[in-house]
Amino acid sequence: MKLFTKQEALDRMNLLGKSGKPFLFIIDYDQAEIFIEEPHLINSKECLFNLNGFTNVDNACNINRAGGELMGNFNSDPERTTKLDKDIKWVVKPVSWENYKRSFQTVIKNINEGNSYLTNLTCATLVETNLSLQELFLRSDSLYKMWFKDRFVFFSPEIFVRIQNGDIYSYPMKGTIDASLPDAEHCILNDLKESAEHATIVDLIRNDLSIVAKDVTVSKYRYLDKIMTNKGSLLQVSSEIKGKLPVDYSAKLGDILFALLPAGSITGAPKKKTQAIISESETHKRGFYTGIAGYFDGERLDSTVMIRFIEQADGKFYFKSGGGITAKSNLESEYNEMIQKVYVPLY
Repeated sequence: MKLFTKQEALDRMNLLGKSGKPFLFIIDYDQAEIFIEEPHLINSKECLFNLNGFTNVDNACNINRAGGELMGNFNSDPERTTKLDKDIKWVVKPVSWENYKRSFQTVIKNINEGNSYLTNLTCATLVETNLSLQELFLRSDSLYKMWFKDRFVFFSPEIFVRIQNGDIYSYPMKGTIDASLPDAEHCILNDLKESAEHATIVDLIRNDLSIVAKDVTVSKYRYLDKIMTNKGSLLQVSSEIKGKLPVDYSAKLGDILFALLPAGSITGAPKKKTQAIISESETHKRGFYTGIAGYFDGERLDSTVMIRFIEQADGKFYFKSGGGITAKSNLESEYNEMIQKVYVPLY
């Protein structure tokens, strides 16, 4: 697929949206590497995707756990036809406690100085597995997933924005807990730190949508989704925010998307200053991790934040994960949460 600059991508998305032509888009965190392509021109030997049913995989899997209308092109046959014929090796080698502590303390220092209310701190964890990136893609079970040859695979449960019939929706996802813990649902919904973090992100996303839409409201607040992983089930807390776009929104799809980037859920608040803190504290380049990917089918747009992400570099695999840090955050809890998120949703 051809690589575009930010302005080239913005103009192309506007043009394709105005003409009602379907397209796929992949935008990295820094908005420096951007792919925009019409689906029939994508080489399936280089890129495979299944974005909420919009797919170039034969026998596409029709999955929807996040609620709402399922969007895209569908096939009634299941994608997953056979189990893996080998035992799965999955060895996690997280960043050291000392390195994470240094990054965490940098974030906390900035929060205490009033530079941020919430900062999303992420790490790159070395993982060893006997599965290829393509095998991980084909055997994973997620609302959104993509394989990009020799670069990355992701299987994300998080919606960025959806656009349909002139309405724009966002579903910020903040708050995770092991579903097997006693009274897990009550614990996550009543955790003061998690509640404050979620409220901050909802307020940030509501403000972001107000840049491009009118009548922005929080239509659902703090509901739970269950996510299956190779290590058991997780509960994830989300909210729904909705706004009304202008009548000619389809000719402004590029303007709309880039006005909302980077995603608030993986940066923090206030966004611009928090991005600088992220750059100072993190010890890896995010690349495509925490960027967005999605599609426009000629009428509707659906997109995801690229989390639950494995990057291939120098022949090794790095699983990138993290979480939101606030003044109430505990170092040990945040370190363990970062590791807990290093999973693959294999069946």
